[in-house]
Amino acid sequence: MTDTKDLIFHVCRADEWAKAQVAGNYGGSTQDHADGFIHLSAFDQVRGSVAKHRAGQDNLVILCVDPMKVPKAVLRWEASRGGKLFPHIYGVIELDAVVRTEPLHLNKEGHHEFPADIGIEGGD
Repeated sequence: MTDTKDLIFHVCRADEWAKAQVAGNYGGSTQDHADGFIHLSAFDQVRGSVAKHRAGQDNLVILCVDPMKVPKAVLRWEASRGGKLFPHIYGVIELDAVVRTEPLHLNKEGHHEFPADIGIEGGD
């Protein structure tokens, strides 16, 4: 299996992921559609991205995506927050590129609880 630190991550609502499983691929959230690409984060960026864009939202799913299973033609690393490079997918995420999914819920303090074995700790 690919090392977790080599994966890229996307967080979506549980109902969006359920629809993707029926459709056979994930086409992104409403925000992704508005921006024209699917927003993802690298290992050291995902916690900060979730805090910024998904604060207070529960019933989410974290998608662990193997970038080696994403066609190079649709995956681009582009500057975003503070000029840091973030992965963006211009297309869909095929289900076979998603190597793991986990629920992402809020704890009693209102912060997202990342699965401990993924190893995601602090980030930007």
